[in-house]
Amino acid sequence: METVLNSPPDDLKVQSDRSFFGHPRGLSTLFMTELWERFSYYGMRALLILFMTASLAKGGLGFPVSRAGSVYGFYTAMVYLMGLPGGWIADRILGQRRAVLWGGVIIAAGHYTLAVPTLPAFYLGLALIVVGTGLLKPNISTMVGALYPEHDARRDAGFSIFYMGINLGAMLAPLVCGYLGENINWHYGFGAAGVGMTLGLIQYVHGGKYLGTAGLESRGSEADRRIFRRALILSPIVIGLVVAGVRSGRVSVSAESISNMFGIALIGIVVVFFVWLLSAKGYSAQERRHFWAILVLFIASALFWSAFDQAGSTLNLFAARNTNLQSWDVQALWGRFRASYFQSFNSFFVIALAPVFAWLWVRLRKREPSSTAKFACGLLFAALGYAVLIPVSRGTDVSPWWLTLTYLLHTIGELCLSPVGLSTMTKLSPARMTGLIMGVWFLSISVGDYIGGRLSGLYESFPLPALFGVVVVFCLLIGGVLVLLLRPMRKLMGDVN
Repeated sequence: METVLNSPPDDLKVQSDRSFFGHPRGLSTLFMTELWERFSYYGMRALLILFMTASLAKGGLGFPVSRAGSVYGFYTAMVYLMGLPGGWIADRILGQRRAVLWGGVIIAAGHYTLAVPTLPAFYLGLALIVVGTGLLKPNISTMVGALYPEHDARRDAGFSIFYMGINLGAMLAPLVCGYLGENINWHYGFGAAGVGMTLGLIQYVHGGKYLGTAGLESRGSEADRRIFRRALILSPIVIGLVVAGVRSGRVSVSAESISNMFGIALIGIVVVFFVWLLSAKGYSAQERRHFWAILVLFIASALFWSAFDQAGSTLNLFAARNTNLQSWDVQALWGRFRASYFQSFNSFFVIALAPVFAWLWVRLRKREPSSTAKFACGLLFAALGYAVLIPVSRGTDVSPWWLTLTYLLHTIGELCLSPVGLSTMTKLSPARMTGLIMGVWFLSISVGDYIGGRLSGLYESFPLPALFGVVVVFCLLIGGVLVLLLRPMRKLMGDVN
């Protein structure tokens, strides 16, 4: 740990450094850390809904799809919702550097807990991953932005390179964890995800010397620290009381009821947060305009992720139940082709196309589309990805090429929206609250993942053509609204593209 926290070299040297593909060397540290964190997350996610819906005889939990969808939506939403308190803790208590370190430790503990074959360990492991990801995910992205001076033209390209690290880990993980989980034992796959996060932590500590002062500062008061200490004390007490109530039979809960309550709470959190953000005092007129722009992009982002992140739920079930996997068996190389392997396709396409998009944004320069226009394109391609499945979705012997095309279209949409969204949030955020605003970005993913998870619960009870058609209509609708808002958004965002 001390290597990460020691006094770093002068920031001007870090920011002017071009030793990592023309970018600061510290980008390589964050690149590799995020690679292994995403390896752990996507390796586990590739197995999650398949494990929950697998029968007890096959080592799974035997959940009905409706229950599995509720758990999946609740879990994935919580992973990103925790980015809000994680950003606050980094800004006020730990600093981004320490928050990323401790987040990784907790994530690794969560994956190792999932490797224990009991239902309590399953839920505890998910809870630990939620907490750890909330600390790590928003703050490592904020540190990427801190490696560059203001208005550095390399920033968007830097985020695209960083995004390649995310997707390299996400591409390898389903192949490794999916192979172990579906062919040998589900819990071996979960354990392999923990090993990946451990490797990421080792690399992060070793490479901290290249990060300059990025992520070291925290701006909290003594009052903030008191709040944090009280929360640390009260949280295990509250959890213990709830667990005791459930075990005694005095409190009756189910996955579905918890998910329903969480959905209501999530809406409340979003409303309360943006009312506070838009009415808070002490901000300039330009900063307030930026807050309104963040709200518009938040809505668009939430809808995009509600479609895109059904890859691990609805589309994973579609691969397992409606797709002819035998036509792609590669016995001589890897054994039977498994449904979880499809989870690598999106990341493979990102790795292939991300350099093209990074080059494109730099090449276009003044003709580069605005962030709002890129968001609209992202929603368009998300809609197209589901549209191509509608004609074949009634069958149970669908060619794998249809699902491959869906992932390709979704990847193009992702590259239009996701790295651009990360970069835009760092540019729209006041310097004193970058961690919190990055948490807002992940809150939008939380909302989208919750919606997507609940939609996946309808897989067995709702006709697939209609289910996919609803997603197409809403993505096209919000994308069209963004096109109409291109000029007003330019005024709100000012000099931020």
